[in-house]
Amino acid sequence: MSKRSQWDSKRIQDLRRHLSLTQRELADRLGTRQQTISEWETGMYKPRGASSTLLSIIAEQAEFEYKATPSKKLPKKS
Repeated sequence: MSKRSQWDSKRIQDLRRHLSLTQRELADRLGTRQQTISEWETGMYKPRGASSTLLSIIAEQAEFEYKATPSKKLPKKS
């Protein structure tokens, strides 16, 4: 996983669950607020800069591999 990996809401939540952490515990590890983790997980905001880098480092140390599933496109209505 590259250090510049994109962190979307699902990926952040999957990492947190992989680590068996609450939002507050992950926030403490990153030096941020629990509300920030919640905002990332709901897609309100995305981590950037140092936060994104720290997520990548934590994921690498935890041997976390994100398995993205392609979103299913709904058939177009005629």
